Parts: sequence; structure tokens; C-alpha cells
Amino acid sequence: MKNLILSLGFSSLFIVSGCAELQQIGTQLPSDTSTSGIGGVSSVRIAQGLKQALEMGVQDGVKKLGQENGFFGNTVTRILLPQELQKVDKTLRDIGLGSLADEGLKLLNRAAEDAVTEAAPIFTNAITSMSFNDAKGILLGGDNAATSYLQNRTSNQLFTAFQPKVENSLGKVGADRIWEQIISRYNTFTGQSITTDLNAYVTQQAINGVFKMVADKEQGIRNNIGLRTTPLLQEVFGLQD
Repeated sequence: MKNLILSLGFSSLFIVSGCAELQQIGTQLPSDTSTSGIGGVSSVRIAQGLKQALEMGVQDGVKKLGQENGFFGNTVTRILLPQELQKVDKTLRDIGLGSLADEGLKLLNRAAEDAVTEAAPIFTNAITSMSFNDAKGILLGGDNAATSYLQNRTSNQLFTAFQPKVENSLGKVGADRIWEQIISRYNTFTGQSITTDLNAYVTQQAINGVFKMVADKEQGIRNNIGLRTTPLLQEVFGLQD
């Protein structure tokens, strides 16, 4: 089946040549886990390979993001200021308080780095509970099928679990105190009264960062044979070669 490309990237999990072939593949992937899947690789093994790749992506992504500068030093995942605070940032720099603005931004990222480890068990639970029918749905889905699968099953849990941790982390790294000072100075200087929910914002940005890192890992497994470090990954992803 030379035209079949089995991929686990979040931009395109599985790509096949032609709608007719897609339908043919769909018929080869029944929910009965005892049946053969593709190219001699059982449907069970394909689902297991999908889970393993996603688990590796989560573990690697969370580990990298949870280090110092995991967010702040990464141009892909670095948390920037929300739109309502960008004018605050500019005003501080205009009046010579650029160092305070820099510290405020850095500490938002430090809070995310401190909190991000909360993501791992939530993602792992969603992945390990994936049935073969889930995997089949991802296979037959659109370009964002894998992302949609994880988002649909983890977004609410992630936000609920992250928010109190982020709130704690904002206090732990001193971001709450710095931003109270920043907002106070801005309001005093401009005569305005601005407020923002930094906890909710950092929580969502931390979640987005995890998804980006997982997608990057999956892209690597799909395109680099050297990153298929287990027999299962080699077996399943070998179908694309």
C-alpha cells in the first residue's frame, strides 16, 4: 500500500491518496481488535503505536517546559502579554520603567514553568483511555483530528487542574506582587483603572504551550526514523516508509 502515509503530526495525523483509498482503509479498521489492520500490523498495534507516540510527546514536552526558561526561553511557547496589558507595557517603558515591565513578563513565564507538570497525568489519562474506535476516528478525521481529540478530552480538565496551580505559582515566583505594582503605577500615571485575570490567561497559555510541544515531538517521530526509539514505533510508523 505504497500510497499510504501513516503520520501522527498534529497538522495531519494520517494522509492517504484519494477518497476511495481512504474509504478502503476505513473498512480494514473494524472495531474488532482481533482483526488485521494495515500491511500486517494489527489494528490493536496501530492504536498502541498512536498512544505510545502521544505519551512520549507529552512526557518530553512537559519535561522541557517545566525547566527554567522552558517557556520564557522558547520563542514558540513563550508567553507574551495579553492585549489589554500591552498598552500598560508600553506606558511603563515610555516613563522609564522598562525593567519593571521586563520582570513582569518573565515572572508570568516562570509561573507557567512551575505549574506545567500538572499537565502530564491529565494527558496520560486521556491517551491511555483511547479506544481503537478513537484511533480509527483520528485516522479517518481531518487535518486537526489528533489535536481535536486531545482538546476535547483534556481542555476542561487541564484548565481546572492548572488554574489553582498557576495561581499558587504566580504567588510563589512573585508575579502577583510585581503585577499589582505594575497595574498600580499604570493606573496612577494614566488616571485609568485597568484590571485583568492573569491567572486565567497564564493557565490557558500554559495549556497551549503543552499542545505545541507535543505536536513538535509527534512531527519528529513521523519524519525522523531515528526518533522511533521503540520496536512498536518502528513497526507502526514503518508503514509510511
